[in-house]
Amino acid sequence: MAIEGVTVVNHPLVQHKLTLIRDKSLSTKSFRELLSEIGMLLCYEVTRDLPLEMTEIETPMARMKSPKLAGKKLVFAPILRAGLTFAQGMLDLVPVARVAHIGMYREPETFSAVEYFLKTPSDIAERLVIVIVPVLATANTAVAAVDRLKERGAKDVRLVCMVSAPEGIERMRGIHPDVHIWTAAIDERLNEQGFIIPGLGDAGDRAYGTK
Repeated sequence: MAIEGVTVVNHPLVQHKLTLIRDKSLSTKSFRELLSEIGMLLCYEVTRDLPLEMTEIETPMARMKSPKLAGKKLVFAPILRAGLTFAQGMLDLVPVARVAHIGMYREPETFSAVEYFLKTPSDIAERLVIVIVPVLATANTAVAAVDRLKERGAKDVRLVCMVSAPEGIERMRGIHPDVHIWTAAIDERLNEQGFIIPGLGDAGDRAYGTK
């Protein structure tokens, strides 16, 4: 079922790698590698409509006009921890992008977002900002991250995640209806602990072997 403001990326390679990364027997090393690979593939989709301008170049054979990206470069805004690895694949694809680091974690009992670090480019208001979070569960940290980015001046914000819950999408769209969401899957629901079912567990713990 289509949801306004949400794009589900059904590309076969994305879906294949998502199945692999969900498997609980996957090693920490393989989880990180797949997280980066899926990030790169999703980056193709979230940047599909970037504006282009024609520029004149010279090939070994002739002069020609050819398209290149127009305007200011992107800002990737990963939510720490696992967002860093997720963003790495995107940075491999767009190495000139700026990076805004957002340190937030979800308090385990109240599920509220706790901020411990925020560093953004000074001209963030002039750039397209892509918030990067592997899992959109309650969306509390994602909403708080977008709140802070907008406070810093961000006007054009998108969000990309691997796996999302209906509850998280509803909360994000309800508070920030201008933020389009790209996700590889919308799963069934959240459990009482605020984890997505069937989901893929805690992306940070799985990426860094901390549990």
